[in-house]
Amino acid sequence: MKGKFIDNLPKIYGLYTGGFAAFIILMAIAEQAGMTAKTIGIMFVAFTVFIYALIGWLSRTVQVDAYYVAGRQVPTVFNGMATAADWMSGASFVAMAGGIYFGGYTYMAFLVGWTGGYILVSSLLAPYLRKFGCYTVPDFIGTRYGGNLARFCAVVVLVLASFTYVTAQINATGTIASRALGVPFELGVWVGLISILMCSMLGGMRAVTWTQVAQYIVLIVAYLLPVFWMGAKLGNPFPHLMLGDEVARLGELEAQFGLVKNAAADLKAAGVPGGLSSISNSHAGVPAGGMAAWKFISLVICMMVGTASLPHILMRYFTTPSVKSARKSVAWSLFFIFLLYSSAPMLATLSKLQLMDPNLATSIIGKSIADVQAIQWVQDWTAAKQVFIADFNGDGILQLNEWFMRTGVVVLATPEVAGLPYVISGLVAAGGMAAAMSTADGLVLAIANALSHDLYFKIIDPKADVQKRLIVARALLIVIGAAGAFVASMRLTSILGAVAWAFDFAMSGLFFPLVLGVWWKKATRQGAIAGMIGGLTAGTAYLIYVGPKFMAQTPWLGIDHLRFGIIGAPVCLILMVIVSMMTYKNDADFLLHDEFQEPDGRESAAGRQADCLERADGRCCGNGGTRQLLEH
Repeated sequence: MKGKFIDNLPKIYGLYTGGFAAFIILMAIAEQAGMTAKTIGIMFVAFTVFIYALIGWLSRTVQVDAYYVAGRQVPTVFNGMATAADWMSGASFVAMAGGIYFGGYTYMAFLVGWTGGYILVSSLLAPYLRKFGCYTVPDFIGTRYGGNLARFCAVVVLVLASFTYVTAQINATGTIASRALGVPFELGVWVGLISILMCSMLGGMRAVTWTQVAQYIVLIVAYLLPVFWMGAKLGNPFPHLMLGDEVARLGELEAQFGLVKNAAADLKAAGVPGGLSSISNSHAGVPAGGMAAWKFISLVICMMVGTASLPHILMRYFTTPSVKSARKSVAWSLFFIFLLYSSAPMLATLSKLQLMDPNLATSIIGKSIADVQAIQWVQDWTAAKQVFIADFNGDGILQLNEWFMRTGVVVLATPEVAGLPYVISGLVAAGGMAAAMSTADGLVLAIANALSHDLYFKIIDPKADVQKRLIVARALLIVIGAAGAFVASMRLTSILGAVAWAFDFAMSGLFFPLVLGVWWKKATRQGAIAGMIGGLTAGTAYLIYVGPKFMAQTPWLGIDHLRFGIIGAPVCLILMVIVSMMTYKNDADFLLHDEFQEPDGRESAAGRQADCLERADGRCCGNGGTRQLLEH
């Protein structure tokens, strides 16, 4: 039955894609027939969330391996799609183009770092972690190094990094739900939470995997359609090939209108709400000087290393049938991610052109403020507290630095800005919801699985039966999700800011214990524990030292609150190497990457034994420990 389902996946998702296209056409017809914009937004969000919830219900399971690792039977292409959906969060879909929109070239560091991180995943970690046959990242740490303390430290790092990340995703769902459903943001985050739990609570990783494939289809269509539509309106049916021309045009407009940075006193006097940005940076300008180059490079490093340390991403490669398929899954992941990431600069550029180019009917910069405030989409987003206009010079004409938006709504507002049918806005809202939900699903599941499997089952109650373990896991999903929604409703930082913190936490405490655990035989339990504790402590202490809402001291060498992993990760490495060298004993306790894979890439005997042991008792290799595998 399982094999038949896997074989029919292309047909199943082909029908799903066709049905979704038919729904879009139906909504377009309804819009022409007079259906209101609010109803269209509600229909898009409700329809897609219902489909995800239905998939989650159909994927429900009471089997441990299905709940934690989807039975290790996810095909490579579909695992690549699920990983891409898991990866392309609210930050990628909603916030990244907004960052490029306002910050220009410097925000490309996120794109370079996030994409480059998958090279590290592919070459250093994914296949080898899969070969260990474990359920979670802390399970690998506990298996590789032995002892409950190492496992517990990994759980702490995972929870801190993943919880920080999940608050950003629930923040994104709140922003989208509040706009699409016409409810306050504080209520929108709880709507988003309920949607997330419906997808993951009953089926665990199996349900999350198949919903993420469905979510990827929605989000990529929602992201690319406005880009190609705007490009066609400008006479460029393939706008990606014309990006240089459009950026050059933006440079001309910036010179025409002038770029002025607002003084803090002016912002305060005008009552500009916090979190809003104005167009005051050159779109293509590259900051001069060594410090600017270092800040770009350091942010790229943090995003790359953080990517290779994120537990919810590494978990995806535990679901593949073999080490070979894990490698292929990374390649497919990169392809599916490329489709969106190559389009983010284009979307930001085209969206800004719609506002600034006086040759376009959609432009508002340089027009009468009274006329701009009479535009329907401006009124709607102003009422949602996502847009603000301040007439600093009192001339009644809208200047670049007098137009304020939240970075997180640029993508959501672009269809309306460009004058596209509202059905496209509903589609984009559904796509943003899919992006945020897919990542939140994976994050909440990663936290709950680590706490239920590695803390509860492995440390607190090793004799717990399957039913009790799954009850604990599902209860933790609800508790963690509710805590994330509560924190998200407080809006402690921006979406991109919270995501950057998650990457820094992960790289500070997990990257080197994972990499050295695979590649360095002399890495010991004591070294891993020292590295995780020391790295996480150093990084967190530095964040508190330079944090925007804490002590706010002058950063060292330009290492600000978005880059504190640059402090934590080296501390982790140094401590781990020193302590491991002091405590290493050459007793061949550990299985390393070369013991799991033959030179030609086939599974080794040890690897096949690991899978055999796992299937025999329904548990992962960590239950017996690596020594047991060697004796098996």
